[in-house]
Amino acid sequence: MVKEEMKKAILDTIDQGREEIVAFLQELISFPSVTGEEKWIQEFIASRLSEMGLEIDVWEPDWEQLKKHPGYVQVDQGYEGRPNVVGVLKGRGGRSLLLNGHVDVIPANPSAWKHDPWRGEIVGDRLYGRGASDMKSGLAAMTMALDCLLKAGIRPKGDIILEYVVDEERSGHGTLACVLKGYRADAGICCESSDLNIQPACIGRIWFEIIVKGKPAGIARRWEGVDAIEKGYKVTQAILDLEKIRINELKHPLYPDNRGALPCSVGVFDAGEFPSSLADRCVLRGSMATLPGEDSEEAKKQLVEQVQNMAKTDPWLRNNPPEVRFKGYFAEPAEIPADHPICRTLATAFKDVTGKEAMVSGREGAADTRFLIKYGMTPTVIFGPGKTAQMHATDEWVSIEDVITAVKTIALTMADWCC
Repeated sequence: MVKEEMKKAILDTIDQGREEIVAFLQELISFPSVTGEEKWIQEFIASRLSEMGLEIDVWEPDWEQLKKHPGYVQVDQGYEGRPNVVGVLKGRGGRSLLLNGHVDVIPANPSAWKHDPWRGEIVGDRLYGRGASDMKSGLAAMTMALDCLLKAGIRPKGDIILEYVVDEERSGHGTLACVLKGYRADAGICCESSDLNIQPACIGRIWFEIIVKGKPAGIARRWEGVDAIEKGYKVTQAILDLEKIRINELKHPLYPDNRGALPCSVGVFDAGEFPSSLADRCVLRGSMATLPGEDSEEAKKQLVEQVQNMAKTDPWLRNNPPEVRFKGYFAEPAEIPADHPICRTLATAFKDVTGKEAMVSGREGAADTRFLIKYGMTPTVIFGPGKTAQMHATDEWVSIEDVITAVKTIALTMADWCC
């Protein structure tokens, strides 16, 4: 437990550094680090970590090595000019702590935004920008927590490892590359958006593609053909029916309202080439989520069977069954016990900072914790200032007060866990 005088020194230092914390987050947002273009923000981060006195490791993930790993996700771009950055503060034998966050963001269309997505504009308590919630505020929180800890004159006994990874939005390979390089710790915190909730679990995500065949015919003789659009609609409805089945049947204590944890739907419906002819082919693309503890292969099998069973009720599809493929993004669900020591340590720190009990929930999205837990042998919890509802949103924002609360909570957790 952190001594009162140490706790006061840490919190006072953070309060005094409030403007610097906000300015650092604005600097992070100023880099348009869309997936595939992470180089410049990584150079900035490496320089900042060096100023803090950390040991710096900068390297490009080995695409060929990643392809051989069972956690590999198919991507069409390698990692030349896209380095990971890791900063390590060496301790003297205490418990180690790993903090993880991704630097890449999805694209932003400035014409659709009221606030410039790359400026970090502040209006009241809100700081706007692409990545404000997902998850540059988390990067700022974990960086400035350690920075303020050191400025308060506190040197942890255990190692503290800060990971800044690439390609999370498409694959998670940046974190997997850290695991393959041997980075692990007694516990971890992934600073993804969590609404300041402590999240020991995250769902999985499976992308799928379904090919539906029709029979071509001209519009004047359409009764001689089979409209792939009509059949594709039936498949789409079957997928939505599967979502209802899974929501009704699958339960998890961290997801009392499991509707947000189990989406299963078609997001892309691609069919037809000419308005005056029947579509002879339809391509559906979508995704399904899996709960922690669920077998992903069994979930895939359930989707295939749902489509097959529907096809048997249709005279055309019975003899021309849709083809289900699993391609693109894939993430296993992951979890650690809700009462794991790192969760309890975070909860204590949060209460010390806010005077409130921490909310414990499951993350309604995939996360890189799947690699840290399964392959990195680092029990990792999710905790960050970003708001889940703001992930990938137009005019994305984060609460400045939440950022400061996260910095304080993480700093006290570092002091308690590692000292």
